[in-house]
Amino acid sequence: MSGVTGEDGVGSMKIGAVAAAFGRDLEGSLARVATLIEHARRSDVRLLVLPDAALGGYITDFTDPDPAGLPPALELDGPELRKVGELAGDMVVCIGLCEAGPGDVRFNTAACVHGDGLLGLHRKVHQPLGEERVYRAGDSFAAFDTPVGRMGMLVDYDKTFPESARALALDGAGIVACLSAWPTSITNRAPRMADDRQSRLFDLYDRSRAAENQVVLVSSNQTGSMGRMRFLGQAKVVGPDGEVLARTWAKAGIAVAEMDVETSLAAARRRLSHLTERRPDAYR
Repeated sequence: MSGVTGEDGVGSMKIGAVAAAFGRDLEGSLARVATLIEHARRSDVRLLVLPDAALGGYITDFTDPDPAGLPPALELDGPELRKVGELAGDMVVCIGLCEAGPGDVRFNTAACVHGDGLLGLHRKVHQPLGEERVYRAGDSFAAFDTPVGRMGMLVDYDKTFPESARALALDGAGIVACLSAWPTSITNRAPRMADDRQSRLFDLYDRSRAAENQVVLVSSNQTGSMGRMRFLGQAKVVGPDGEVLARTWAKAGIAVAEMDVETSLAAARRRLSHLTERRPDAYR
């Protein structure tokens, strides 16, 4: 499986998906990131996926975002992301932030960092109604090489669209990290979070994107509340057969699974290889 791991292979490793709450306080966010990375390091985690908007929090309301209460816009070469890289050291860490673009432009961005610096970047492409008032949409999906193998990233609503993860898989990603600030239903919230429509969809999309592309999917999410948003949690690691290997449910924590990604992908694709058996000529 070219592009899944390096020439020498990565072998068995632990992968962690985080469910946690993050707000506007950048110092508090960085302190929480430091704690989560330390907990992950004690468990020998090599890849840790933190939620979308972990640096500075998410927007508080889709319908009427408060311009005075938006997440802080951060530079990619600024001290905050540099600090996360220092904390990561030899661990690969994915984290979400509000990226400062030119002028007043903001992007909802996922960054992958390591002690050596920035490894990969993804700007959220698909936007739920209202988010365009705050963020400019990205326009591409691309995999990138890391010390734990070739991978790609999505930001929450991106995973609703099968083409997003498929584009990454076709670009050689064996691991897809989905960073979310995914809330319960805004218009029809269920009394119990487990019964909420968005809770069921979040889980369905995670498992479907993994199984249909035969990749490892690492899904993080925020917990708690911010403004009108009540976040689901449900961080998980999903194998290439669509089976959930570890999860946090609605509580904060780190879902940790140990696996040999290259071996797992080879086993899943041995009899049926979804990527090579595609018929693009019939999809028009």
